Amino acid sequence: MQEPRHRLQQARAEAGYASPSDAARALRDINKNTLISHENGNRPLSRKAAEKYGRLFGVDPGWLLFNGDGGSLSGGHFGFDESGRQIPMPSLATVDVPIVSWISAGELGSQDMVVNLSDYPTIPTTDLEQGQWIALRVDGPSMNKISPPDSIIFVNLRDKRLVTNGCYVISDESGQATYKRYRPNENPPFQPASYMDIPPPALEGAITIIGRVKRSMIDM
Repeated sequence: MQEPRHRLQQARAEAGYASPSDAARALRDINKNTLISHENGNRPLSRKAAEKYGRLFGVDPGWLLFNGDGGSLSGGHFGFDESGRQIPMPSLATVDVPIVSWISAGELGSQDMVVNLSDYPTIPTTDLEQGQWIALRVDGPSMNKISPPDSIIFVNLRDKRLVTNGCYVISDESGQATYKRYRPNENPPFQPASYMDIPPPALEGAITIIGRVKRSMIDM
């Protein structure tokens, strides 16, 4: 019979995160070491932790704890009241995010170009913060510490604040778009995050911030 740690591993993987590190990078509410401890059974899964993981991974907290036993309700998403009783909670809103080409992403950096995002196919996801979102498919190994090739990254076009070690999609004056990590003390400040020896991008002229990458996921 599966234990809570096995169900947590399953929930995390089915939510699109290949490892606890991937989940911690993409979701601000997750501590990597705590998730690892919960997944390997070194730390028991508490009611509060199950409720948080249930919200973030889109599963029933009661299923994580009890596998449907102990008063679990069928269907929907669930939390717990102050007495510990399981109660239904609103389902996470699913958002259809347009998945665009890198050429189109570069065009988003030009004030002279109008890109109609409704023309693109979409990918459903949940638990995104407020913003305007696009998705891109990663091509190449330059960011493989965070996003292996063929990962899907989710970019908030309204979040252009530069944060040290934050990941961004940027474009230069030629319209070339790229995905890099912001390292303000290095030159240039937008650097690869790769296990390979990859040089920084050769960018022309002024740099435009398209948006901040807030989630990376890959199908297993």
